[in-house]
Amino acid sequence: MPCVADWLNNPFSIVQGIFAQNVPNSDWEKKVTEYFKEKLKENNATNWVPSLNDVPVHYLKPNSLVKFRCMVQDMFDPEFYMGVYETVDPNTNARVLHFGKYRDVAECGPQQEIDLNSSQTVTSERQTLYCVPVPGESAWVKEAYISASQARVSPSTSYTPSRHKRSYEEDEDMDLHPSKQKEQHMGSGGDIHGCVEPKRLETEASAGHHLISPNCSPPLDLNFPLPGEKGPACLVKVYESWDTFKVNDVLEVYGILSVDPVLSIVNNEESQPVIQLFCDSLENLVVRLQNPVEYENPTCIHRKMDSSALDPMECMDTAEEQRVHSPPASLVPRIHVILAQKLQHINPLLPACLNEEESKTFVSNFMSELSPVRAELLGFLTHALLGDSLAAEYLILHLISTVMSFQRSFESWTKYSRHTFKQSYARRDVLPLGKFTVNLSGCPRNSIFTEHIYRIIQQLVPASYRLQMTIENMNHSRFIPHKDYTANRLVSGVLQLASNTSLVVDETQLEQGQLDTTVTLLKRNSNCQVHVSISKGRFQELTSVHNVTALGNLITWQKVDYDFSYHQMEFPCNINVLITSEGRSLLPSDCQVHLQPQIIPPNMEEYMNSLLTAVLPSVLNKFRIYLSLLRLLDYSISDEVTKAVEEDFVEMRKNDPESITADDLHRTLLVARFLSLSAGQTTLSRERWLRAKQLEALRKARLQQQKCVNGNEL
Repeated sequence: MPCVADWLNNPFSIVQGIFAQNVPNSDWEKKVTEYFKEKLKENNATNWVPSLNDVPVHYLKPNSLVKFRCMVQDMFDPEFYMGVYETVDPNTNARVLHFGKYRDVAECGPQQEIDLNSSQTVTSERQTLYCVPVPGESAWVKEAYISASQARVSPSTSYTPSRHKRSYEEDEDMDLHPSKQKEQHMGSGGDIHGCVEPKRLETEASAGHHLISPNCSPPLDLNFPLPGEKGPACLVKVYESWDTFKVNDVLEVYGILSVDPVLSIVNNEESQPVIQLFCDSLENLVVRLQNPVEYENPTCIHRKMDSSALDPMECMDTAEEQRVHSPPASLVPRIHVILAQKLQHINPLLPACLNEEESKTFVSNFMSELSPVRAELLGFLTHALLGDSLAAEYLILHLISTVMSFQRSFESWTKYSRHTFKQSYARRDVLPLGKFTVNLSGCPRNSIFTEHIYRIIQQLVPASYRLQMTIENMNHSRFIPHKDYTANRLVSGVLQLASNTSLVVDETQLEQGQLDTTVTLLKRNSNCQVHVSISKGRFQELTSVHNVTALGNLITWQKVDYDFSYHQMEFPCNINVLITSEGRSLLPSDCQVHLQPQIIPPNMEEYMNSLLTAVLPSVLNKFRIYLSLLRLLDYSISDEVTKAVEEDFVEMRKNDPESITADDLHRTLLVARFLSLSAGQTTLSRERWLRAKQLEALRKARLQQQKCVNGNEL
């Protein structure tokens, strides 16, 4: 029976065994999947698998089992490959069947040739996803995953089967890790065959946004959505159910790592003789099947398979497309997926799936101690917001908010669609219900305060990004992803974020007298217009107008219109947006809360730094579990409470028909929803409804007071 080392270090041996036992039965593929699925169900087995998020590629054994936590940044065209092929020995005429699944190249022995005309050959199809680490993933998330890992890894150079491959990998290693080159020249006291802890490799696992490959010029752009991101990008080859995955999905994939130098040869502009040698030896050594651009033209494949020479540019439109779609494997490794799953969340402190019995026990135990956790979190955020407990309440509600799916939204909210509610919610069917964008106005005109507020949020949520609305950023940053038809890829933008990312938009750095234009955002599917008034100056470039428009669309509709040159395509999202500003934000929001500091620290930076250092790690972890867990809970409203809320709203309209609007009802229902969830209640009670009304009254009174002071708009 195979041991752990077999299915982890040499999964091909497992696949080969199952393939040999079941050929010509096509069930062998399903049995491979089932085998690894059962193995990973064993106690802590997933922690034994090395992760590309934690370990540098050159410390991983080629063709070993790895995992990768990632976001789908782009989806390339499907490609064809030889799922099953046959080799023949010209001397003995002996024939052997091989599997091509989970491989980039088809291999055969030195005395064998691939029979391209064999009736046993099976041409199959797979989908290539271009995946990057989750944008804005918090440092504490990375550290928690690394701490849980029990994987042991060694430098891949100790496993390379040929001198050519080893020298290639060593050259790549020296380019990317000059410190390691220095160590080798000075002599290393360690054994490269020994096990290395993933924790010790964390700093070496980082890679820049642009990497210079010895085979690529100009530098390879890894296409990360956010500036300054680190980590590997991977080409993820999916064999089953790829139609269930889409751009921006967050996945955890388990598959076989491929970093064969052969994959990089075609990118070397100076290595045509090497390519020709490789191509001349095609029938004896390897057959590589390029993916055809034109799906409907299978002759492209047959023409290539019938040729004894491999034209590296065949079936590819441009050299740039070839460079982007076939980058050096040492910089952009390939993962051939055996198992893949969408992640509900990326919080390592929570069970991956909350539907399992063991997970339900975890949830039940945590919910039993929810009240003290909420009280501690409220106190912590009150101190962070300079003693403003009302703003802290709304910040908690914001952090646990999430967009409901349209189906869930429709079922939940149509309960109110009778009498006065019917008119109030007639246009709500196109809005992303459940979003709760908060504009925290009244922030000190001091970047230290807003920067530290973001740092605190960063310590609480699994993924976040701070977008500073400076003139420079608005005029020159790329917010909207766009299609590059030359390279046939989707070029990322700042707003290409994973679901449940917290986006903090900082307006406090907009300087007086720089902006004075008005942007009107027209909604394609609605008669409504969202007016974004910019009264502080002038944007210099059209890019800035597009960026502001994109932000407004994201906030209002939870959609980003990706630019495909000839048309725009809507990509739905679920992004929590918090806007910090001095006055009322120039961007739309669901709720404006004006900050009223109760304390003014003499040293803001020292005060804010002391908050995080004073919190115990165990308490901080409870905050993280609290915020992530409550976003995943279901919520409903009973018919009895629905009737009571309806009657209350009708009474409110009678007493003050001018100021009580459908928007007020919608906002109060949202506040009531998140108040209930924040207390661990999955249904609305009369008490929570009254508390929501009270909070809204306090918030509005504060805004009215501020309007009287300086004439700001509400």
